[in-house]
Amino acid sequence: MNGRASRGTSSPGPDDLTTIDPVCGMSVQPGANQSSYEYGSKTYHFCGAACLEKFKLAPEKFAASTAPIADVVGDGAGQSSPGVTEYICPMHPEIVRNAPGSCPICGMALEPRVPAAAEDNRELVNMRRRFWLSVALAVPVVVAGMADLAFPETFERVVSTTSIGWLQFILTTPVVLWCGLPFFERGWRSIVNRSLNMFTLIALGVGIGYTYSAVAILIPGIFPSSFRGPGGDVPVYFEAAASIVTLVLLGQVLELRARGRTGAAIRALLGLAPKTARKIIDGRDEDIPLDQVRPGDLLRIRPGEKVPVDGTVVEGASSVDESMVTGEPIPVEKHQGDRLIGATINGTGAIVMRADRVGAETLLAQIVRLVADAQRSRAPIQKLADTVAGYFVPGVIAAAAVTFAVWAMVGPEPRMAHALINAVAVLIIACPCALGLATPMSIMVAMGKSATVGVLFKNAEAIEIMHKIDTLVVDKTGTLTEGKPKLVSVNAASGFEEKEILRLAGSLERGSEHPLAGAIVIGAESRGLTLVSCEDFASTPGMGVSGTVEGRKVALGNLAMMKQLGVELELASIAEKIRSEGQTAMFVTVDRKLAGVVAVADPIKATTPEAIRQLHEDGVKVVMLTGDSAVTARAVGKKLGIDEVVAEVLPDQKADVIKRLQHEGRVVAMAGDGVNDAPALAQAQVGIAMGTGTDVAMESAGVTLVKGDLQGIVRARLLSRATMANIRQNLFFAFVYNALGIPVAAGIFYPLFGLLLSPIIAAAAMSFSSVSVVGNALRLRNVTI
Repeated sequence: MNGRASRGTSSPGPDDLTTIDPVCGMSVQPGANQSSYEYGSKTYHFCGAACLEKFKLAPEKFAASTAPIADVVGDGAGQSSPGVTEYICPMHPEIVRNAPGSCPICGMALEPRVPAAAEDNRELVNMRRRFWLSVALAVPVVVAGMADLAFPETFERVVSTTSIGWLQFILTTPVVLWCGLPFFERGWRSIVNRSLNMFTLIALGVGIGYTYSAVAILIPGIFPSSFRGPGGDVPVYFEAAASIVTLVLLGQVLELRARGRTGAAIRALLGLAPKTARKIIDGRDEDIPLDQVRPGDLLRIRPGEKVPVDGTVVEGASSVDESMVTGEPIPVEKHQGDRLIGATINGTGAIVMRADRVGAETLLAQIVRLVADAQRSRAPIQKLADTVAGYFVPGVIAAAAVTFAVWAMVGPEPRMAHALINAVAVLIIACPCALGLATPMSIMVAMGKSATVGVLFKNAEAIEIMHKIDTLVVDKTGTLTEGKPKLVSVNAASGFEEKEILRLAGSLERGSEHPLAGAIVIGAESRGLTLVSCEDFASTPGMGVSGTVEGRKVALGNLAMMKQLGVELELASIAEKIRSEGQTAMFVTVDRKLAGVVAVADPIKATTPEAIRQLHEDGVKVVMLTGDSAVTARAVGKKLGIDEVVAEVLPDQKADVIKRLQHEGRVVAMAGDGVNDAPALAQAQVGIAMGTGTDVAMESAGVTLVKGDLQGIVRARLLSRATMANIRQNLFFAFVYNALGIPVAAGIFYPLFGLLLSPIIAAAAMSFSSVSVVGNALRLRNVTI
């Protein structure tokens, strides 16, 4: 055996892949803080020294159990690269493997990180097969056991107790050793990995009950009198072992089926994408597979067809149903230059579009990736369940040991038999599966639900905090307003003409990407003016732009820029009147002389007033944050009933405003759509990006509103509130269930009422507790938001 251990000394490069610890199965990023070991010309990486030492003892055993994995959302909407599918644990997202299996921490079946369009139900099929075989064999075992207890004399005249025992032994053996094999495998791995879980308890309970009963049948003479009943026979519990396996399998089948439905939202999104596109090639139409579409291709979309990829209308007009992506039922009118979203449905008009984003770059693919990643993230409230679970299983084993000891010492005859059966009941009923599932299942369902109404949560923390928000800070342009300003008027100073001012301003603004610049350029072109090139173009964030047009120094900007240039503002009264009407006034200078004032208006979104009203009713303070002039900002704020207006702020000052509000003890959400909003979005407790904005803003935010209006924030808060209530219900049920179940199973009521809890009943209660948690989480799919 040749191998060499090392401790990494360099950070991982850009080409490094995440690898799997071959011992525990956790995903590991090779780097400075990870242990590694060279074996068989390959380097293996480990989460810690303990796993490294285990590997060194038997490297040939572990070497084949790992392979590199990659984070991919392949060339299609949410599809992985060819041959690569990541499987992840719903309770422990750090466990990532490239093949189906079970989690080494909790033992749960792994599931695909991004569900495929067709559900992967291999684990469900396997469990269902084992379940039906166990039912067929366990029913006669239970019937025989119960009949022997209910009618011992009548039953023994037909068949002897020994014969019944052997029949139960023969039928129970395949139930335990084959049908229940996955539970023993997972239980053993939990011990090897030092991560005790629900399958540890199941394996112990079933294993003890079956082994004891098998020994009682095969060599009954070794048992002392304390194990024997009144007739001198050693009681066996094959029906308990068989029933526990059957009921746990039933719970697994129901749980896997319910867990499969949590990915229904993603599968529905994947199913939205069309399979082909109609590409225009040399003037003729040709149907091609969707994965062959490239940016720049011209695609024809006929009435009733789906938009194949994200792009722009270049010819024709139509109304497009975007409800499957934005959640808004009203079709949106589309004309030349308007944006199209892939997978939406064209209405009655025929249009030609230019493909802009394809494959993994489309909005649909990004939604699928965001939802899948968010479903696997961990909410802060999960820490409570994790802390409890860490001590829970050892505590249950200790409780079972105490139960056995107490019954063995002071219980009724046969004392040892009673001690054994009650200890097994404690082990079985206390399985912490419901506790572990309480948070992840609710988060998974909520993330899928949110995607269907145009709200994308980046992680579980965002959905937990969203309902706690008491202050919403909003950018004006593109958030409160349409973000599509229009030129309203041009006011010339003495010595200048309106057309000349507009031509120079339009020529200058052609180099800017600001929405206001686009309004000036379009306004100039619509008036038939010919724009020329601009040299030495420069942009001053939060102020304006400057450059040289036809040898003349031209600048366009706000009051702060004029002060910086030292320009006298003889049109200040006109600018003030423009701003008082909620329009934006921009000064134009030519060779450091004021040439005129350009007025641009950005219409308020139709949904904004109602959204602000609903937020106020919900107790949320709304603050508008803008680089626009104070007069314009106040006019817009008064019109909308905004609580506080902070105007004339530069991009780097927006985050400072967020910090000020946070220092006042407020829980702040920031909504914006531009690159200049990214620092403020990151500073806020919850950043909210408009889906109509920039990618940088969406990357900085915890929530993205696909349609880009404030109604999405109202929906996000409603869903956050419903999700947290659902999680609390699950946690309460799980905690109370275990708090009551363990003492009952231990026999606390036996001295008072002669009540004992059969391991069969304990198994049924344990199985249905986890199913009930998943079922409660699925109720979120029907929440009206």
